Amino acid sequence: MRETTPVRRSIRLAPVRPAGWWFDAVLLAALTGLTAALAADWFFGLDRAVADWADAHRPTAARWIAVVFNYLGQGTPLTLIAAGLGVLLAVRLRSVRPLFVPVAAFVLTYLTIGPLKVWTARPAPSASVKEPFLPPEQTLPLFQDDLPVRFAQSYPSGHVANAIVWYGVLALLLVPLLASLGRAVPQRVVLVVRIVPPTVVLCTTTYLGWHWLTDSVAGLLLGLLLDRLLHRVPWDDLPLPGRLRQWDGPFIRHR
Repeated sequence: MRETTPVRRSIRLAPVRPAGWWFDAVLLAALTGLTAALAADWFFGLDRAVADWADAHRPTAARWIAVVFNYLGQGTPLTLIAAGLGVLLAVRLRSVRPLFVPVAAFVLTYLTIGPLKVWTARPAPSASVKEPFLPPEQTLPLFQDDLPVRFAQSYPSGHVANAIVWYGVLALLLVPLLASLGRAVPQRVVLVVRIVPPTVVLCTTTYLGWHWLTDSVAGLLLGLLLDRLLHRVPWDDLPLPGRLRQWDGPFIRHR
């Protein structure tokens, strides 16, 4: 008697918008071009002008408001919230798949944002008014490897990149979680979750002088690229080992 073999689900990349890899290539090219331009001392005048304007228009009340809103981009709390949502969704749907998303996001951000910061070795604007008290003109260039690492990790902005990645993950998990409770999430709410916090973080980070404008732009480009990579993964169709087959339910198609 011939044994039947189980039919494997075909694995295809999930769709993203804009569709195709051309937009990923544009983001990567823009990030590479911006880094090369800064290495050639371009855009320093723009960075300096924006930083000087922010310094001259930062009353105490506005500064504290910006500090509070900037917490929207803290990587550790966002990671913990995303992990918690993943666990809740996994238990509710009896599926291990939701846990893969925050783990993949953590690994992806850990292997990209930090190493780029160390490699580019750029001080923040505030490095001229607090330790290591560099001359203002010395705070602008990249590749200052003679400085201790803790003083040269401004490019790209990790707050901005993290905000884009993690709010994308939160939206990806929150929609099926609420759907499992019988509550539909309008698409406009998803867009607000994904767009508003990263925009606030980009503006406040630059306004507070914690990053140059080009640092924030680089964080935006990198974050969008990583976000598209994560959303291309067909989470419901990834093959699982036999011991996890009892927790093999879909969570994205569930909604």
